[in-house]
Amino acid sequence: MSCLQTIQDYGLRSIGIGERLLPRNDFTLCEQFTLIGSGMIWNVYFGAMALATGFFLATALAVGKASTNKWLRKPSEWFIFIFRGSPLFIQFFFAYFFFLSLKKSYPMFDAFTAAWLGALIVLFLNTAAYSGEIFYGALRSIPKGDIEAADAYGMSGWARFRRIIWPTMLRLAWPAYTNEAIFLFQSTTLVFFSAFPAWQQRGDALYYASYFADKTFNPFVPYPILAFYFILLTLMIVWGFGVMNKRLNRHLPTAQRAKMRFRLNLAR
Repeated sequence: MSCLQTIQDYGLRSIGIGERLLPRNDFTLCEQFTLIGSGMIWNVYFGAMALATGFFLATALAVGKASTNKWLRKPSEWFIFIFRGSPLFIQFFFAYFFFLSLKKSYPMFDAFTAAWLGALIVLFLNTAAYSGEIFYGALRSIPKGDIEAADAYGMSGWARFRRIIWPTMLRLAWPAYTNEAIFLFQSTTLVFFSAFPAWQQRGDALYYASYFADKTFNPFVPYPILAFYFILLTLMIVWGFGVMNKRLNRHLPTAQRAKMRFRLNLAR
């Protein structure tokens, strides 16, 4: 089988398009690159959807935690504390069995036991908690002069938040938020190694890399391929967020623009 035929057969297998059965023996390098790359579709889906939806909840959590109203502040503080204080793997585990128990009584919750929805909800809540803390720190760091200037122009309420506070918060939080985005995409590898099952062997990139490592007893081929894909994905995230960072800081002199710094997260 040629490499082109392999790509046609397995390139979209992780989403149910192409060959149903996985190769059993005589694995080629092309098959490993293709299937692991196919699994990356799920990693990108989980990361992109959780990041896009979690951004708005994170903003609400940051504003709530900075509020003087305890009915807004306390729920935000506890939400952030719980999801930042517990391991992501355990969150997947409890969420799956919680949705499974609901499914027994209410069949409408059947979709929540599937990774595409149930695991996505966990990632959405988890990244919202981490991002909310980042945004909260940025809110506390907004220069008082910016707010005083807004008051001097007669801005208040929603207009002041939309035109002054929120853009300044994003500008200050963006480098740290970029780190969170990178680590979120890397955390998607836990989905199919937690309680959520891979239906018909349609898993993510790590699922296929582990499959090849188990079958060949040689982890030194599939796992470097997996790392290669994630390095490419990280470069794309850094580039995209870097473009946005320049736009957020376009009004500042070059020397004063916030620098993008990345830190290695050893645990979540």
